[in-house]
Amino acid sequence: MLSQRIPPARQLLLVLLPILWSGHALAQGFAAYVTPPRIEAKVQPGQTIRQVIEIQHAGRNRGNYRFYTNDWTFGPDRAVQFQDALAPDSCRPWVAIERRDLTLEDGGRYRYRIEIAPPAGTPARECRFALMIEGLDPALVDSGVSIPVSGRIGVIVYVAIGDVRPQLVLESSAVQRSGERQQIELTVRNEGSAHGRLEGFVTGRDAEGRRIEFAPADAPILPGETRRIALLPLSEDGKSPAEWRLPMRIQGQLEWAGGQMPIDLSLAP
Repeated sequence: MLSQRIPPARQLLLVLLPILWSGHALAQGFAAYVTPPRIEAKVQPGQTIRQVIEIQHAGRNRGNYRFYTNDWTFGPDRAVQFQDALAPDSCRPWVAIERRDLTLEDGGRYRYRIEIAPPAGTPARECRFALMIEGLDPALVDSGVSIPVSGRIGVIVYVAIGDVRPQLVLESSAVQRSGERQQIELTVRNEGSAHGRLEGFVTGRDAEGRRIEFAPADAPILPGETRRIALLPLSEDGKSPAEWRLPMRIQGQLEWAGGQMPIDLSLAP
């Protein structure tokens, strides 16, 4: 039987900052691989769904881990902030975790379960939280002394409750410059009720007639949020991304779950 959400965790000095896209962490005092790096699921009010992540311990000694949930925010600088305290609209009270502590031998694997059970009558919304996996073993410095430092991973969970979906709208585009570096950015607004991610490829022709493919950065755009998404040039055969010069014409179509975004940009110097 799954245990209910555990109390807030104590604050710890981290040797590895948790991020949205990380599927693994490997540091002194913490050695675990976790898949998948994020979970996206659907459920109707009054129903219960179960999700599973797999944890593999990669340390040379037995590893001890602690599990709990956090709310989180995603800043304009793409930094993730986790918090133990319940956010005003937190759905963590609907979440049950399998266990609070786990010990694994070297190379050991474990399939860890969580359940999400929104109450009957819950309005359509997106439930978002993080399953935190924290190492409890002290790190060792070069002198062999143990110090109370640990690491953790946050597996981000998105659960669509009822009929929710993203609706991404392209507001503008611009070329951002920093010294000799330049980057194309799209300003995208999410008018929907669930997070969305741009996917796909578009093709550009630069001032010298070079054909360059671009793909959007993998970043979530939360409901009601406007976010700048970089269009990144793709490399070929392991080479560095192609250089390009303005003016640039970019055409094609990007997609998100349930929608499409035609792209036709003329970027001047």
